[in-house]
Amino acid sequence: MSPRPALLLIAAVSADGFISTGTGVPWQLPRDKEHFRRITRGQWLLIGRRTYEEMNGWFEDHHPLVLTRSPVYIPPVGEVVASVAEALQVAAAGGAAELFVCGGGEAYAAAMPCADRLILTHVDSPLGSGVPFPPVNPADWQETDRQDFPADATHAHAIRFSTYDRLKPPAQASDGTL
Repeated sequence: MSPRPALLLIAAVSADGFISTGTGVPWQLPRDKEHFRRITRGQWLLIGRRTYEEMNGWFEDHHPLVLTRSPVYIPPVGEVVASVAEALQVAAAGGAAELFVCGGGEAYAAAMPCADRLILTHVDSPLGSGVPFPPVNPADWQETDRQDFPADATHAHAIRFSTYDRLKPPAQASDGTL
């Protein structure tokens, strides 16, 4: 059996901890979109079904695994998995060194306990409500990279790209389904 791929969560998060107001990304941030595409290009992705459907057309060079409760769902690109543990097994069998969790809220929550790294775009704007990103306990994570960008003509909000590495080994992915 291949070694377990590193599990990375990549997300844009509002100043008050939300990733969305319900559907889609709530900001037009070209720099963040390019950052996401550059980091995930050619990678294995774990994506909740609704987020997968919202991202239709993004998967030309990715290996998407769709996290869903539906046993009959068939994605046009990629394959279905029922748990983070199954996704890690499938990605390992495919030779992946990394598996990127790209949303939505339930996928992030299921993956957070066994995540190795967080790649977050902090958006300097509150959403007020919506789909939360799981809490990040500062005792568990260390910021290892940071880039700050002010608001400008194409970005209504200042953003910060931050990478966090887990300080202690993550939990093992459970066999439980989503």
